[in-house]
Amino acid sequence: MNAPTDLAHLLPNVEQREVPEAFLAALQARFGQQCSTALAVREQHGRDESAFVSVPPPAAVVFAQSTRDVADAVALCAQHKVPVIPFGVGSSLEGHLLAVQGGISIDVSRMSQVLSINAEDLTVTVQPGVTRKAVNEAVKSEGLFFPIDPGADASIGGMTATRASGTNAVRYGTMRENVLALEVVNARGEVIRTGTRAKKSSAGYDLTRLMVGSEGTLGVITEVTLKLYPLPEAISAAVCSFPTIEAAVRTVIQVIQLGVPIARCELIDANTVRMVNAHSKLGLREEHMLLMEFHGSPASVKEQAETVQEIASEFGGNAFEWAVTPEERTRLWTARHNAYFAAIQTKPGCRAVSTDTCVPISRLADCLLDSVAEADASGLPYFLVGHVGDGNFHFGYLIDPDNAEERRVAEELNVKLVTRALKLEGTCTGEHGVGLHKMGFLLDEAGAGAVDMMRTLKRALDPDNILNPGKIFDTPAALRATP
Repeated sequence: MNAPTDLAHLLPNVEQREVPEAFLAALQARFGQQCSTALAVREQHGRDESAFVSVPPPAAVVFAQSTRDVADAVALCAQHKVPVIPFGVGSSLEGHLLAVQGGISIDVSRMSQVLSINAEDLTVTVQPGVTRKAVNEAVKSEGLFFPIDPGADASIGGMTATRASGTNAVRYGTMRENVLALEVVNARGEVIRTGTRAKKSSAGYDLTRLMVGSEGTLGVITEVTLKLYPLPEAISAAVCSFPTIEAAVRTVIQVIQLGVPIARCELIDANTVRMVNAHSKLGLREEHMLLMEFHGSPASVKEQAETVQEIASEFGGNAFEWAVTPEERTRLWTARHNAYFAAIQTKPGCRAVSTDTCVPISRLADCLLDSVAEADASGLPYFLVGHVGDGNFHFGYLIDPDNAEERRVAEELNVKLVTRALKLEGTCTGEHGVGLHKMGFLLDEAGAGAVDMMRTLKRALDPDNILNPGKIFDTPAALRATP
């Protein structure tokens, strides 16, 4: 792990809460070897893949193996008013896991069972520590799959908590559309259930949607029921190169506006293609590129591909390369998913300040092209990838974590990008969540009234503010965007 960026100056008024010795003793008595206070374990659970780290790591880590473990740990935290932070695999990008007010971490990675597969109803129920790849491995023998693919092999609990999406969202939606029901431990240590396996309901408040995307601030997720989909009869992937980013983006806009049911549509700029080639030992043309995938019957896949190829050619798209076999497709998508790691390896010791905006598809070119020009002018190395089929894209600005000027430039670029997206009626985060980094932007996007309503819900459900405190709502001035 590279040297991290200090977060303390961004949260000047946040104080670590005291963790009483009596609480730690009670925790050890209840959990024994499932509770660790070893520094290495605590440090591992006090960081994620963001460019930030916390001031000290959590005081202890509880390795939960059941819902009862989670409930007992949260109940102890409630009794002593100690913060508690859920932890899956640590792949979040916005500082969700950092113990900015101290407390403990509850690691649910050992809660990794697939509890039931209901193939006839196209649903699966899992524990929160199950990863998306494990879900697909479990259901593929039934001819089914779970489409949400954020890139990293994230845990289902973490994906639910951050309302993740990814490469397939343009066709299959996000976690918001694909979570049917939850089991959640609330701030008192009580176990509640939300939703059912039915496809719809008009019964009461939609607590499932409330919990999806709540980033651990309203409860600890202990069970998730997901929608599944039949494996497509035919799948085809294609790579197409373009002379300019604008040509690639205009192609995407027309494909979506014509209603082509494309399953995946990813933009990779030429700079990132070079990084991916070096990292994954590929020979992709080092030009701006769309990586696409089509799902359906053999006839419909052929029709979709021909339509997209015709549209791309109108904008100068060329060198279509097809990947029909599973091995060829896996090779391409693995390279795309490794873009982040390919990028950070080009600058030894660097960290990536990641962005995550999403705009209406008609405004994609307006937002993206100006942001590329600003990034080029900054002099910072960067990578650019995007789930552009639904208007979502990501810059990763590569900075020396010990260089304050590089950090300032990266954050300035991020502010300009998000401000532009909001003016175009987009959002400050399409899939990464708010965490620490987007707190000021949330206020700019939603407005004070809406954020106050969110705070009211938080206070009602977590009056002692023990559930992942310091995330979503606190607003350091250094991270505010200009309205």
